[in-house]
Amino acid sequence: MASGGEQPLAQIGIHRAVFALHGNASIKANHSLLGTKVAFGPLLLLILWFLFPPLLDCIYIWVFVLGSSSSCPAGDERRVQPPYICSAPIKYKFANESSSKYVKTGKGSLKFQLINQRQDFSFALFSGGLSNPTLVAVSAPISFANPKAPLYPRLAQGKSWNEMTVTWTSGYNIDEAVPFLQWGLKGDTQIRSPAGTLTFNRNSMCGPPARTVGWRDPGFFHTSFLKDLWPNSVYTYKMGHMLSNNGSIVWSKSYSFKSSPYPGQDSLQRVIIFGDMGKAERDGSNEYNNYQPGSLNTTDTLIKDLDNYDIVFHIGDISYANGYISQWDQFTQMVEPIASTVPYMVASGNHERDYPGSGSFYDTNDSGGECGVVAETMFYVPAENRAKFWYSTDYGMFHFCVADTEHDWREGSEQYKFIEKCLASADRQKQPWLVFIAHRVLGYSSNSFYAMQGSFEEPMGRDDMQKLWQKYKVDIAFFGHVHNYERTCPIYQNICVNKEKTHYSGTVNGTINVVVGGGGSHLSDFTPLQTYWSIYKDHDYGFVKLTAYNHSSLLFEYKKSSDGVVYDSFTISRDYRDVLACVHDGCEATTWAM
Repeated sequence: MASGGEQPLAQIGIHRAVFALHGNASIKANHSLLGTKVAFGPLLLLILWFLFPPLLDCIYIWVFVLGSSSSCPAGDERRVQPPYICSAPIKYKFANESSSKYVKTGKGSLKFQLINQRQDFSFALFSGGLSNPTLVAVSAPISFANPKAPLYPRLAQGKSWNEMTVTWTSGYNIDEAVPFLQWGLKGDTQIRSPAGTLTFNRNSMCGPPARTVGWRDPGFFHTSFLKDLWPNSVYTYKMGHMLSNNGSIVWSKSYSFKSSPYPGQDSLQRVIIFGDMGKAERDGSNEYNNYQPGSLNTTDTLIKDLDNYDIVFHIGDISYANGYISQWDQFTQMVEPIASTVPYMVASGNHERDYPGSGSFYDTNDSGGECGVVAETMFYVPAENRAKFWYSTDYGMFHFCVADTEHDWREGSEQYKFIEKCLASADRQKQPWLVFIAHRVLGYSSNSFYAMQGSFEEPMGRDDMQKLWQKYKVDIAFFGHVHNYERTCPIYQNICVNKEKTHYSGTVNGTINVVVGGGGSHLSDFTPLQTYWSIYKDHDYGFVKLTAYNHSSLLFEYKKSSDGVVYDSFTISRDYRDVLACVHDGCEATTWAM
């Protein structure tokens, strides 16, 4: 959701920044070259300041862009004086965090963790705090040994069950190097597959800050399609770029993944679902505790349990970059251990897509001017048109229909037709577990904001959707946007249609609604009203795990991000005939004819 938190970089008054280097101020780092065996890991920064420092000194990590009024992109804010600082930093800390003695001695040290973002970095010391920054010292540049190297692979299901896609980031355009993927069954002969290359530029952004102070060159995004995979098999892969000038190859490290099961295959299949995670800094920078305090817990808990699930759905509000493009690199680096190993399927949320006048269903600037371009380019999804971020995907006994709530979903719309077609296409004899996914709550939620509106849902949310869920007997509908956890009874038209709470057997009769938006961003409050359809609420960070044991048994578990322990669960046990059974507004036509 948009309220309750602010992108930390948005707090910096870049347009008021003054360039005034001070002769008695200095700042330096303990390494000048990273990405070698000597300098892996967090970078230790040493600050030296020889005047009595104010309390509001800040340390920024910057890729410096200085310019005249004409070279800086036009924005809404009037700048103070040249030379101008044209772009926001990547991260920052307050200098007085370094030591209790800093305000007396002017000396201190801070640890920052840097990742490869394809350009040299500098550290900058500012006085004046966030609102009125004055640049007083800049460090020597800090470089990576191979700044253009292929990094941060993201797996995603392809358009067929036996296809996997690998998308990664590099600094190489196709005129410099040819991208490809080397891959094959583990221990078997490796083959090479080509990769397509995409990027976007400042003019692709719809508005500020993405088009102004938040802009940063994103590099290039390469996607390779691995086809005709054997089911349930382990494959290894690594990304490569063949340099055009001498034919040498720049390699990534090696990774592995397990291919998807055949649709309907009877085997253990495990799914993770959460929304609204965002990113946080492991070095404590950017005041992350005020914005996405739970994201590292969610990430780390999932990394620890990586052997015990098969696919992840991050259902919108992915990085919360909000127009500060550098933060997408930070996010993909954070989730790399997960996204490089299992398919990391994403949905579109308001913080990816919404911008006034851009065609988004909601006329807000929650995307910070990105208007969907960044997420649609950096992450592959098996949609017919990634600008319309709805798609279906199969995983063994599961059939998933993923909606895009930032485009019109109402009856008669293009997306409504897709959703009905997706739900109708599920072969419930082979894929008994039918799951609907969307970012905004198109079902039921006890969120305080929705309660004040009197709707307990996104306005117009379930008017049309629940008719489809009932008609096609959707088992569970998952939503994000609201930053907490809630599970409802099986419900239809505001009526609980099943009295069970922990074990459902036979015909369920309605769709269980689950809000799972507690991936990491600031938490949302529940209404004090007692909603009769709510079975379990949790004002905390967490995620859901679905485990299909076979065609008849499904386990649902809600786990907290802080400890990975199960706090809510239920099971479904049923046969195919229970799926076929007639329910209210969900009966097939019959005739008395012989």
